[in-house]
Amino acid sequence: MTPEDAKTLEQRGIAPELFNAQIKRFETGFPYLRILDSARIGAGIVSLDDSGKEKAVARWDKFLADGGEVYKFVPASGAASRMFKALFEFLDGEANEPAEGSAVAKFIADLNRFAFYPELNEVAKKLYDADLDSLLADRRYKEIVAALLGKEGLNYGNLPKGLLEFHSYPEGARTPLEEHLVEGAQTAANSNGIVNLHFTVSPEHRALFEKKIAESVPAIEKRFNVKYNISLSEQKKSTDTVAVNPDNTPFRDNGELLFRPGGHGALIENLNDIDSAVIFIKNIDNVVPDSKRGATIDYKKVIAGYLMEVQDKVSSYLAMINTGKYTIDDVREMITFMHDTLNIRDEKMKSLEDADLVLYIKNKLNRPIRVCGMVRNEGEPGGGPFITYNPDGSTSPQILESTQIDPANDSYKEMVGKATHFNPVDLVCYVKDVEGKKFDLPGYVDPDTGFISSKSKNGKELRALELPGLWNGAMSDWNTVFVEVPIATFNPVKTVNDLLRDAHQG
Repeated sequence: MTPEDAKTLEQRGIAPELFNAQIKRFETGFPYLRILDSARIGAGIVSLDDSGKEKAVARWDKFLADGGEVYKFVPASGAASRMFKALFEFLDGEANEPAEGSAVAKFIADLNRFAFYPELNEVAKKLYDADLDSLLADRRYKEIVAALLGKEGLNYGNLPKGLLEFHSYPEGARTPLEEHLVEGAQTAANSNGIVNLHFTVSPEHRALFEKKIAESVPAIEKRFNVKYNISLSEQKKSTDTVAVNPDNTPFRDNGELLFRPGGHGALIENLNDIDSAVIFIKNIDNVVPDSKRGATIDYKKVIAGYLMEVQDKVSSYLAMINTGKYTIDDVREMITFMHDTLNIRDEKMKSLEDADLVLYIKNKLNRPIRVCGMVRNEGEPGGGPFITYNPDGSTSPQILESTQIDPANDSYKEMVGKATHFNPVDLVCYVKDVEGKKFDLPGYVDPDTGFISSKSKNGKELRALELPGLWNGAMSDWNTVFVEVPIATFNPVKTVNDLLRDAHQG
């Protein structure tokens, strides 16, 4: 490592020990996780009946009425470019007309159904002195696509997903950012009518987010009689990871070390900066228009209320342990709760003496808690809920990505094959201890759960390191509960044509 390298690390806030550990990780790789089984209803996933849902909603309403702290945390730094992959390929290709039955042909055929149609029409008039109808009639499809994606037009190819027009309303189109503001007002306004929202953004888009927030907030505050407290943060430079050559030596770009964003797992640092007992986490693109939001509102309250019920139990058990006022029956009840609600099992508990057993229970209960909505598997992409082995030999629920599962293990393949649910990234977390002190969330990350990917820079091959994912290994040592939620709560927009799905058409 050169003196210039040392200076670079210091400027980024990356300790030399961490740098060396990252280089070592490229050499050793990441181990696959040991899996007990996929989680299913009755075996790791809770399916609440009507009375259970009502009880949970009532508990959430009480938490808010009692002045409970709540924040909504939305990772929103993702660029929208991947949404338009097919359109970019068409624009760069030789053909002037899209292939029949292709994604581009569908985009063109249904152009007037997109919320951004009116704005695109105005841009077309400015750029080409012709409206969209004229361009369509003259089969000038590439110009239409260029007007949508290009910098001279709407610039959608370079904007973040959160600032694209997703949904149509009589008063004008709404972006995912605005839909999150509305959803927050409907599910997370505190007893003073304040809605706390936090968006993680990329540095180059921060000013655009700030501008859109300033434009949007007044009307939504008036409509819902709430006040917004909105903050933005960026992924910290100290969470970037070094890139290496195929032989695991540091990759250099013009002589300088190359660092890359560490993936959404880096956001555990941003999440750790939020001072709130309860935090909702949801992706920026999983939003629907007002007319389709009923299930989302209902189940946000259900999973939040269920979280509070779990937290109530944890608090009461920890109070017993801390005061020493518990009986053998109380300890048995705690173990049953750990087994049946938290799905924590550990053979060594059977051999622990009374004091050691109670200390073990205390250590397992005194952790951040998350309740994760899980959707029935209908072929949508997403990580899955599993019961896995932890480094200490216990088993607990975890959300796994395919990269964490050994593809050569036939029994694991069978578990994946019979998995019934997947992760729609719909979480609600409790991150303070019984004394109201915040847990230090980076301390609960399992460093063995990241992954290595192959990338390139200026035509040169490199290897990149992804940190343990935010809802995967970054929350590995949390108490986790999976609750079934309906597919109607999961409506991500991965390609532009997803906006043509019924869920996004008001």
